[in-house]
Amino acid sequence: MGDSERIVIPYLGRERGGSGRLRGLRLLHTHRGSTPLTQEDLMDLIFLRLDCITLLTVKKGGEPHRFQWAYILPSNLNQKPYFICSPLPWDKVNINISATINALEEELGKGISPDPSPSEREKALLISVSTSPHHLQEKSLEELQELARTAGVEVVGSLIQRVNKKNPQYILGKGKLAELEVMCLQRGANILIFDGELSPSQINNLAKITERKILDRTQLILDIFAQHAKSRAGKYQVELAQLEYTLPRLVGKNRAMSRLSGGIGGRGPGETKLEMDRRKIRERKARLKRELLRIRRQREHTRVRRKKAGIPVVALVGYTNVGKSTLLNSLTNSSIYTADKLFATLDPTSRRIRFPDEREIILTDTVGFIRFLPQKLKETFMATLEELYSAEVIVHVADASHREVEIQIEAVEQILEEMELNGRPSILVLNKWDKTPPTTRHLMLNRYPHAVPVSAITKEGLNLLVEKISSKLPPVQGYFREKREMVLT
Repeated sequence: MGDSERIVIPYLGRERGGSGRLRGLRLLHTHRGSTPLTQEDLMDLIFLRLDCITLLTVKKGGEPHRFQWAYILPSNLNQKPYFICSPLPWDKVNINISATINALEEELGKGISPDPSPSEREKALLISVSTSPHHLQEKSLEELQELARTAGVEVVGSLIQRVNKKNPQYILGKGKLAELEVMCLQRGANILIFDGELSPSQINNLAKITERKILDRTQLILDIFAQHAKSRAGKYQVELAQLEYTLPRLVGKNRAMSRLSGGIGGRGPGETKLEMDRRKIRERKARLKRELLRIRRQREHTRVRRKKAGIPVVALVGYTNVGKSTLLNSLTNSSIYTADKLFATLDPTSRRIRFPDEREIILTDTVGFIRFLPQKLKETFMATLEELYSAEVIVHVADASHREVEIQIEAVEQILEEMELNGRPSILVLNKWDKTPPTTRHLMLNRYPHAVPVSAITKEGLNLLVEKISSKLPPVQGYFREKREMVLT
């Protein structure tokens, strides 16, 4: 029921709420006069995933006049995401709606497995909405796709929109959101991943108009961190970052969160469920921060003992997935977990290695860097990167075979500068030299003449790298004397 202008469709529940099919409901409504299906009607068709929407116009006296209907198209070949039939006299309609809907269901279900394996259950569309040029958005989406793959999500499509100003309410316009909804139906996607950080209100507004899971870049990175954190410190850091992200986004999640606590002892003004959740999160954050502070102190004691023993620390840094862990394994004959994924290493790992000049060093692997990492995430993981401050030499590992290697090197150097570590002795290592084409090798050596080309897999260039590290370390005698004086001081 409604008024002369519109009707309000009630909450339809989750019946037939699967991402790859229509809902099993048809909307039949009337318009007074000769007004055809409106844009609002078509948006309802898409966002509610109705089988179809049908319209009957009525004359002033209430007699039926014309019939019109529309349905979602199963494929979008540079056309509108829906089909609208022309208005017909109501008594001349000869359409088999059931047969049409069955054909639509069959067409929409062609690309969707009836019993998907775990790896096929999560399918996503990637969305970039930015003021940046199109080619920069494409590069950023490529990295987002790699993040999604690392998280175990299959990417089935993407959408790029360059805007002068982002929509503060939905980040996208309603028309583009409708296009996204149809793409999800056509490709069986149940997740929308936005390249960037969504505000709490944007996430809330998007959740109101679509049943898809809404994620942004920060949530995706946090999910990967949660999968890869192994140590107690790493798990604490991930949980703290997740709580930092969740707290401001608790507002208006659902009506159930605002119910008052009832029962004996809980009457009166009380405390809302939302307030209880916030209080619990704040208490958990405080407890995690205390635990992380204690772990930092333990690590500081370990670093002091290393200084007293006169064992220098060499830290491996670099963009994520450039081969730092593989290089550490090759240099130390270790078997640290490695994988062709982003953020395969999250917890710092240290190994002792003896150099040819009969001196020992501590070689430390650190979490990989990435562009556009939110500041809050950097701050939370500062405990992981604290190992860098005790390093005598920083070995910056880069993937020479990557087509954006120069951008990645600049991103790492910028982060080191922000951490005030750019003045430390450092070595640039061009890893994956065996995968780098000859023409690219020539360009890279011209661009970075002091870099050391190596292959962590074939162990090519590792002897030269060891010599280079040795040359950057203080002389053995002077080194021990300096450390003794520091300890006495």
